[in-house]
Amino acid sequence: MPHFLTLLAISLSLAMDALAVSVSTAVFLGDVSRRQAFRIYFHFGLFQAIYPVIGWLAGRSVSTHLLGWNKIIAFILLLGVGFKMIWDAVNESEKTTRKDPTRGIVLLALSTSVSIDALAVGVSFSLIGMTIIFPAIVIGIVTGIISFVGIQFGKNLGQRFGQKASVIGGLVLIGIAIKILFF
Repeated sequence: MPHFLTLLAISLSLAMDALAVSVSTAVFLGDVSRRQAFRIYFHFGLFQAIYPVIGWLAGRSVSTHLLGWNKIIAFILLLGVGFKMIWDAVNESEKTTRKDPTRGIVLLALSTSVSIDALAVGVSFSLIGMTIIFPAIVIGIVTGIISFVGIQFGKNLGQRFGQKASVIGGLVLIGIAIKILFF
């Protein structure tokens, strides 16, 4: 097992996408209920804890060249959700009901997109012969906390700037998608 500070640094770096997506989602929603906030930070933390385990198991049995798809999958998911957020913000007419991104397939897509890089971390841990349960728990908890902070920050932005902030949130998701694919 790596030194705890190293594990904490890995967890924080993995949580940065979840932070940005939490902020963007909260901006999009504007007024985030406790239930919506819980769904975001719970799912982001849960997926971020599960994906390293999946990667670790895959690293023990599957060739690592298959992981090249992780960037493409995350890119497509974030790009789609980002464009959808912009579309909903621009086409909003007098408080029409927007689809809640903290439910259903959108929540699954967001959770997967922020956690896909944790898959590669799990493979790496497997290749160096490291155990995975404790690191996965730490990664999930750190991501949940970071996501909670992002929700609170995004909620304040959304309430102050409304539709403009929703467009910016969508652009942030598109920017993250491009960063994931090309960097």
